Amino acid sequence: MIAAHADWSMAPGKRWMAQAERLGGRWHALAPRLVGDTARLLPGLLADGRPVALGLDLPLGVPRDWAAGRAEADFPAFLAGLVARPEFFRVAATLAEVSAAQPFYPARGIKGMTRASHAAALGLAGPAGLSRLCDRATALRPAGAPVFWTLGANQSGKAAIAAWRDWIAPALAAGAPVSLWPFAGPLHGLLAPGRVALAEVYPAEALRQLGLKLAGSKRMQAPRRALADALRAAMDRLRVVSSPALADQVEDGFGSAGEDRLDCVLGLLALIAVLDGTRPDHIPDDPWIRRWEGWVLGQTDMPYAISG
Repeated sequence: MIAAHADWSMAPGKRWMAQAERLGGRWHALAPRLVGDTARLLPGLLADGRPVALGLDLPLGVPRDWAAGRAEADFPAFLAGLVARPEFFRVAATLAEVSAAQPFYPARGIKGMTRASHAAALGLAGPAGLSRLCDRATALRPAGAPVFWTLGANQSGKAAIAAWRDWIAPALAAGAPVSLWPFAGPLHGLLAPGRVALAEVYPAEALRQLGLKLAGSKRMQAPRRALADALRAAMDRLRVVSSPALADQVEDGFGSAGEDRLDCVLGLLALIAVLDGTRPDHIPDDPWIRRWEGWVLGQTDMPYAISG
């Protein structure tokens, strides 16, 4: 089996992927590499026909309040249909341009803009309606960004656009051997020879799932370097054997600009933990989560606020 995790971005130079293969009861992990040409990503992972589990640091799902009026059966069907509607991915410059057919906002900073006004432009009752349940804060971590928000450091909309538009939606529309967790069912049931199971993995959640804590910002090399011993211990617990290049990067804190490389390694380890049963393949018993919103792999905590 192959496990991989990609830390996604609108910028190709910030898309890093860590990969491992399971052999003889152990996972053999390679150093992060740039994803490169997205058209070659899935064929490359499937080159030898093994089952592939691919974690992605980007939203796989949309909020229930927004999806309530959709005619499609679920998020994968909706996503495949976006191939015929490229205007969906155009980021609105003003609130007047925001609509259900063009929900991403804002294209740039505008004085006085708020998530409340964004929600109102989408016909939602309030800003909480912009978020999926898995985006909201839990006892273990702060809130993630709403799917359709595209401004600032705490946003995931641009990564969603880049991945949905450029390769996931076309792959689904073309009938590629791709399944989306949790919409298609539990992760282990999606692992078949010659197929890729995609799952959302959130590095901030993964850090906590692995029992790790950064002593400072992950954007700084010193805290990443200080994490090395604990990260190696987590790898040992998960029976992950590092390549020499990966071992060197862990020791060095992944270099001077290594935030994305650390994130993809954290995502890979969280994915391996679920694949091997160290973490549960938990999917809340909520039809909106299973059909439209999706969930974060390995997350067991429900958010503080379930509604509103």
